[in-house]
Amino acid sequence: MDEDIGVYALNLAERLDIQYADVRLESQERNDIVLKNGVFDLVSHIVNQGIGVRVMTNYGIGFSSCNLLDKKSVEKTVKEAYRQSRACKRKIPPRLSEENPVEAEWSVPEKIKLCDTGIEEKLDTLFSWEKVVSSLGGVTSRVIMFADKQTDKVFLNTEGSRVRGYLPTVVCFYFVTVRHNHEIEQAARRFGYAGGWEAFEGFQITEDAEREIRMLKELIEKGKKSPQGKMDLVAGPDVVGIICHESCGHPTEADRILGREASQAGASFMNTELLGTKIGSPSVTVVDDPTLEHSFGYYAYDDEGVKARRRYLYKEGIITEFLHNRESAAAMQTLSNAAARSTSYNREPIVRMGNTFLLPGDYEFEELFEDIKFGIYMKSFNEWNIDDKRYNQKYIGRESYLIENGEIKTMVKRPVLEVTTPAFWSSVDACGKNLMFRAGNCGKGDPIQEMEVLYGGPPTRLRNIQMR
Repeated sequence: MDEDIGVYALNLAERLDIQYADVRLESQERNDIVLKNGVFDLVSHIVNQGIGVRVMTNYGIGFSSCNLLDKKSVEKTVKEAYRQSRACKRKIPPRLSEENPVEAEWSVPEKIKLCDTGIEEKLDTLFSWEKVVSSLGGVTSRVIMFADKQTDKVFLNTEGSRVRGYLPTVVCFYFVTVRHNHEIEQAARRFGYAGGWEAFEGFQITEDAEREIRMLKELIEKGKKSPQGKMDLVAGPDVVGIICHESCGHPTEADRILGREASQAGASFMNTELLGTKIGSPSVTVVDDPTLEHSFGYYAYDDEGVKARRRYLYKEGIITEFLHNRESAAAMQTLSNAAARSTSYNREPIVRMGNTFLLPGDYEFEELFEDIKFGIYMKSFNEWNIDDKRYNQKYIGRESYLIENGEIKTMVKRPVLEVTTPAFWSSVDACGKNLMFRAGNCGKGDPIQEMEVLYGGPPTRLRNIQMR
């Protein structure tokens, strides 16, 4: 990408009556393949590039973008962003947190470059999965999707920052419907990685699907009705991860707390007075860390040019930190912690998670069960929902087992955990040693922005919690 056009845009903005401006140049190459029941549903190759311009005046913040990088088009984009900023007419002038300007370059290495991997190899991988899965019998519906992206981006602002980054990502998703003994069960799994084609060996999508399908057949055949009432619960990393994302990550997004997302993706039960107050037991430390190497939610600098770091959202049961971009940080009189992300040059950066997870503890897996007389082991979930303020929520188990006298016993069908956010985290009394992750796809904003994220945690024990 030619950075000169970004400099040109900034120079145009600085001639206007502005307080601040930034420019994001982005070029992205994307490949998608979708296979349904062994038949092509989609094969696409998309190349897209453009510029996004954000301008701040005393009246407000304006944003505009275009996919033409000639001077005339860029000039029009700058003027449109400026016009929008002046049309806001806020009673209180907008502010951004005071951040030091940076000059940096970052990239994610690829052992096997995506640009060197042909479609034939990708198709062979998907058809190999289809051949194995269809041969298992009873798998009446099979969908597998593969996508890879190579994104180059440049960030420039009027404060003197310049950040250039390269992010290659790979994602694979499958969905299967299993019919066995006249009953139906379903499973969906997503895998994501920042890096090259080497990701696919680590995904082990065929082996994973085989395990899930055999488990679903066993669940249909042997699963019993799940017990109800108060009991102990061991939640697997899949379950812990989605709860970290939904009942810790989302409610600590500062734009939700300030009310910006209320009519779009929801609000938050939190407010600034809750910082430093108890939300869970001392075993609970939930972090959001975009710096994990090759993680699906990886980035070194956010889309406002702020260096990424680990954020401690809940620390030893205490609400410790909110996720901020520069605007929300200024409103709460703090600094940005690099949570501004955008899916593309033509979308405004908003507060987003990266990799959100519960930190592991000291317990071996078997130790989590030893003194449980009666309870449930919910290894994975089939569905979930949560209210707009991220307070009341429900999770329904997929692969789940009865626990009796410290031992994992028979499979149980669809145990339901319905709980509030404080009640869940306050019930945690032990975390396992082994940390595991699952790739996710998080939607937020208007227009909607679907962002790559990772969530996870260790197997986690909760005491005396209501199940139904």
